[in-house]
Amino acid sequence: QARLTESGGRLVQAGGSLRLSCEVSGVPGGTFSRYAVAWFRQAPGQERAFVAAIHRNSGTTYVDSVKGRFTNSRDNAKKMVYLQMNNRNPEDSGMYFCAALLVILTAPLPREFHGYTYWGQGTQVTVSS
Repeated sequence: QARLTESGGRLVQAGGSLRLSCEVSGVPGGTFSRYAVAWFRQAPGQERAFVAAIHRNSGTTYVDSVKGRFTNSRDNAKKMVYLQMNNRNPEDSGMYFCAALLVILTAPLPREFHGYTYWGQGTQVTVSS
């Protein structure tokens, strides 16, 4: 069973860059490449909202508000997924969760939180203006 651990969240000022990491463990070597991994953001009092996802073939998709600013990448050898956040703004604040799903290559990437099987505990990002 996959276990996900996020890291990298902190208090930052608007603008600049921050990179979040998602470490996936409990997955046999070579199997991690079969997983799609997504990032969700949850602000206080709100539901988890889709931010970005990366397919097993490294194809990516983003919510419109982060396109051109965030980059999702993966390192299958290290079983890691990264979310590079550039030009941050206060609306990017929230608890960031990574989530994983075992997928086939032709499957579309879900944007709903219930579409993912495994979840991390989250890492807090706070962007001050």
